[in-house]
Amino acid sequence: MQINHEIKSQLAKLLATEDLIVENKKVETAQFNVQTRVLTLPQWEKASNNVYDSLVAHEVGHALYTPNEWDWLGKIPQNYVNVCEDVRIEKLMKRRYAGLAKTFYTGYNELNDNDFFNLEDEDIDTLSLADRINLYYKVGAWNDISFSVPEKEIVSLIGNTETFEDVLKVAKVLYEYCKEELENLQKLQEDINKSDVELEDEGGTQSPQPSSSDDKRSIEDDLEESIEPNPDESYGGTSKQENVGGKEFNPEPQVKTVESLEKALQDLNSLESSETQYFELPKLNLDDIIIPNNIIDKIIKDEFAEQVEEWEENKYADIDDMFQSVDKEYDKFKKSAQKEVNYLVKEFECKKSASAYARASVSRTGVLSTNKLHTYKFNEDLFKKVTTIPDGKNHGLVFILDWSGSMSPFMMDTIKQLYNLIWFCNKVKIPFEVYAFTNSFPKTMLRDHVEYERKEGIATVEETFSMMNILTSKVRSKKLDEQLRNIFRIAASFDNNTWTLYRPPTGMSLSGTPLNETIISLHQILPKFKNDNKLEKVQCVILTDGEGHPLRFNKGFLRHWDTETFMGTAPVSHNTILRNRKTGRTYDCSRAESWTGVTDLLLEDLRDTFPSINLIGIRVMDSRDAGYFIRKYLGYQGDGYDLTMKRWKKEKSFGLKTDGYHKYFGISSSALSNDSEFEVQEDATKAQIKKAFAKSLRTKKMNKKILGEFIELVA
Repeated sequence: MQINHEIKSQLAKLLATEDLIVENKKVETAQFNVQTRVLTLPQWEKASNNVYDSLVAHEVGHALYTPNEWDWLGKIPQNYVNVCEDVRIEKLMKRRYAGLAKTFYTGYNELNDNDFFNLEDEDIDTLSLADRINLYYKVGAWNDISFSVPEKEIVSLIGNTETFEDVLKVAKVLYEYCKEELENLQKLQEDINKSDVELEDEGGTQSPQPSSSDDKRSIEDDLEESIEPNPDESYGGTSKQENVGGKEFNPEPQVKTVESLEKALQDLNSLESSETQYFELPKLNLDDIIIPNNIIDKIIKDEFAEQVEEWEENKYADIDDMFQSVDKEYDKFKKSAQKEVNYLVKEFECKKSASAYARASVSRTGVLSTNKLHTYKFNEDLFKKVTTIPDGKNHGLVFILDWSGSMSPFMMDTIKQLYNLIWFCNKVKIPFEVYAFTNSFPKTMLRDHVEYERKEGIATVEETFSMMNILTSKVRSKKLDEQLRNIFRIAASFDNNTWTLYRPPTGMSLSGTPLNETIISLHQILPKFKNDNKLEKVQCVILTDGEGHPLRFNKGFLRHWDTETFMGTAPVSHNTILRNRKTGRTYDCSRAESWTGVTDLLLEDLRDTFPSINLIGIRVMDSRDAGYFIRKYLGYQGDGYDLTMKRWKKEKSFGLKTDGYHKYFGISSSALSNDSEFEVQEDATKAQIKKAFAKSLRTKKMNKKILGEFIELVA
């Protein structure tokens, strides 16, 4: 049966009820780092669910209750401390979670059935006290284990331990008892050997009695098993090698059942399977990645001015203004868009008011109502009432614009949709910021080269990644309109259907698609925007074609020609897990159908980190992309797929709820043109006029529906 390691990790974190990081890796034994609070569990692939759960609960018990104290090491053998501590931590775990009693019972039952303690050929009564105690508290329900009266006292002491100090005290008692037990066996063996030597010296030829011979053999066997040397451990007491019966041995008593269990558990590991890699997101310095709005504005203005000057000097054509045709298009679009903007404002105010009244409360004032006094005999409610309507929440919007080459066919339509929302925000006084992500802006023209620190297990962000703050609500209306016009000009230069007489300014050309890096940066951008503007509600709108660059993380490699670890990078793939220390959540990248699916996981992580922030996706596409996009999130069949495809064919738009976005809108590029005015030729027929009018109404109706859904999310 396939074990879901992440589910088991969640179990560990639930049991711990603390900020515990759980990792499943190819390690032989479980490890817990007290400083980092990281619990590393082996990948017990061959273990059943019952065994796995009991092992997880056991290790969590160590994480919770075993202190990071090692001053006792060298005074008491570790296995003796382990025997006693296992009893204590499992008792405390069962006390904390009563249901774990059954978990431990079934888990140890399976271990016992599979002879994990190597008891098949053993007489339990001949084992050392430490071994019998270990078995008594783990598998005593299925094995008859006997103790002498003095031994029962030690068993009781171990069962009553509450603190680690108690454990150390009783572990020392247990060790001393087992050591004395071993020394008695040793002395008995020496007496037997001495007796044999005396018989030989006397020239006697009489053979010992069979019973005596058997006893001698049994003692020798016990000694051999109890004093088996362990070169890996050196604890307190004597390490002197002695010769007994012709055999060298270490007089330190061993706990065989502990060693047998550890070895058997190692056999449960699947060391041949692919190693699970964990990575985290870096905390970016916004000064290193954000190109401020005033810098962007200056670059655009200066370079456009240079191009105008160059145009006028060379007299390329008899055109007075190189921006004339594009500016005319902008003015036309701005005028036509006002109807949609006013519609958005009206919808927003209505929905905001409805929300406020839904939260309104009615209370008595304590002032008598003169209109009700005459009803005092049969009415107790004689007081005036007041309705309290709570103030609406402060809203803010952050827009993320994909500035990649793949956006070229849709850039102008996307910009138009963006402008609708910006004019809406400006009209209702909602603060906003617009960032365009790129990896081609020459940051060296602004500052010295910045090289990010590379740490093991941290996602990489290329130094070329930038967030251009192209628009902001912080500027005056006149300046905002100027910036909107300039960005419109740049978008027009990317449109294959538009021929422009100018080129994009330096750093403003379309680039690659660092979408994943952008989502990482939002972990710092969104809370800063919220705090700076003292907002209660923030919406983050991402306008993109949805496909980002593959994500990588830093990983150390030991190359065969190097003696030191080389810090390279590894791809985020099916065997990697994104870990968020702030939320304690993990995200298994094997869920991503491809490297593009990592973007959805990053969005899911962002959403979980900031639950008060709405994430809205807007993807402008043509008809060829719609089918692929819908199938990616809804599959190839089912009611959801059929209904969405039906809506797309009818309305050229749809909205989906995904694990990443609260709402992901897919919109046809043709449905976004606000300039679909009612225009016909002078000699148009009645049929042509009717068709043009219907097309105009249909386009506006489609866009209003999408915008209305967006406003509902915002309000």
